[in-house]
Amino acid sequence: MRYEVWAPHAGRVTLALGDERIPMDSDGAAFSVEAPIGADYGFLLDDDETVLPDPRSRWQPDGVHGRSRVYADDFAWTDAEWQGRELANGVIYELHIGTFTPEGTLDAAIARLDHLVDLGIDFVELLPVNAFNGEHNWGYDGVLWYAVQESYGGPAAYQRFVDACHARGLAVIQDVVYNHFGPSGNYLPRFGPYLRSGQATSWGDSVNLDEEWVRGYILDNATMWMRDYHVDGLRLDAVHALVDTGDKHLLQELAEETSVLAALVHRPLTLIAESDLNDPVMISPRPEAYGLTAQWSDDYHHALHVALTGETSGYYEDFASLGALAKTATRGFFHDGTWSSFRERDHGTPLPEDTPTWKLVAFAQDHDQIGNRAAGDRLSATLDDDMLLVAAVLTLAGPFTPMLFMGEEFGARTPWQFFTSHPEPELGRATAEGRIAEFAKMGWDPAAVPDPQDPETFHRSKLDWDAVEPRILAAYTELIRLRHETPELHDPSLDALSAEFDDALRTFRLDRSGLSILVNLSGEPQDFAVEVDDVLFATSPIDGSQLPPTSAAVIRRARE
Repeated sequence: MRYEVWAPHAGRVTLALGDERIPMDSDGAAFSVEAPIGADYGFLLDDDETVLPDPRSRWQPDGVHGRSRVYADDFAWTDAEWQGRELANGVIYELHIGTFTPEGTLDAAIARLDHLVDLGIDFVELLPVNAFNGEHNWGYDGVLWYAVQESYGGPAAYQRFVDACHARGLAVIQDVVYNHFGPSGNYLPRFGPYLRSGQATSWGDSVNLDEEWVRGYILDNATMWMRDYHVDGLRLDAVHALVDTGDKHLLQELAEETSVLAALVHRPLTLIAESDLNDPVMISPRPEAYGLTAQWSDDYHHALHVALTGETSGYYEDFASLGALAKTATRGFFHDGTWSSFRERDHGTPLPEDTPTWKLVAFAQDHDQIGNRAAGDRLSATLDDDMLLVAAVLTLAGPFTPMLFMGEEFGARTPWQFFTSHPEPELGRATAEGRIAEFAKMGWDPAAVPDPQDPETFHRSKLDWDAVEPRILAAYTELIRLRHETPELHDPSLDALSAEFDDALRTFRLDRSGLSILVNLSGEPQDFAVEVDDVLFATSPIDGSQLPPTSAAVIRRARE
């Protein structure tokens, strides 16, 4: 086997293969040597006797500080007939492997896939599984992007999971983080200029996209997931934190390479951006724009959250009126060049009118919007079942690609809190103190902020599969079936959307072609004065076009 590593910061590199020390040949920046496969390995840089893991390691059986192991990929895939899924008309289910099941492993998650099939899910989106330090973590502190976290089961378990998903007709989207590395176990800067010094993101130094080798490191990683692990797409974390001054943005390069790969593997491949920019450049066609498949819509979440809860602090302030929900439901972005009080500047650019609505991913809850609350509380902690069903209607019958967060579909009441397991005491203490300081600025009592290093914070966040609310599960299942089977709910045209609202009466109406989504958020019955031809779904029985308190319905209007 040829062992290779890019290490321009080193004058000499030695392969540590078991007890052997084998000098590596150099072409100036890259080092390589032929040696047998067998013992675990790593690299020694110059005179330092610390054995470092391979930056492209596929397997870290002893964690991110340990040696790498060659993964002899002899997995017997059974998905040769799998043709993939297009994102349009799909429903996404976001889950975190460590808290989705009591065991917190990929193999244990396989046992719950039939639940997702019965629910009607099309795409399973996994929070990051790349190797991080410790046993449990959200996944965004990964430092070895090519290795699957060992506590989840490692690379073989990941292959079993993807294969099992495909056998059930479920596509897999993998969340990947290309904007920063975690704080513990990141040895890459010792090899080469992976980071751009002096330009930091919220999570540390930014990744050095000026260096072609680093760009290749990212592009090769993306290809690995979709080609070698058969995943059907990637969710790209916080792409607004990518600092790219090149002639062609990394995201456009990634989109182009993904299109080529999709043709080679004969199935659609999906790229979904998490972007704070409200900029259609992400999803508009190439070559003028990046040409990604879709992007998350935080604006829709914010408008929906405020409508349901009445919270208007922080970044929710601009969304106080139901007019915010009306605008986001019909135009995609709320901030499209408008003043953002949270940012204290104008923000965003309008979506082009020909943008298909499915290119925005919308949700009432996700890992960020739950986990980054001080107590990690779900909507179910403060809303009754009637209001939770209103959220379901506005998510699943709305115009955008819906995404659910694990457990939402059965009314889970377990929190999903911010948890870490940094082995280094100083890092763990700094993480906990930083969390308290962050929420102290918002007026939270420090005692209300769980210690992320406390193992109980992690265990509290595991789904309780014995606490299913049958009414909520039945409603989600029926709404997903309705979405799949109703042509009007497939209409991707922004021009087919219109909305009305009344802040005083707390009513909202969204028209989608010949259908209307009617929502009564008040404590009194409200009449929408529309002639109803058929009731496709209602959270509570309706009388003509009169909805009872705290309810929602999807109706087909009578022909005018």
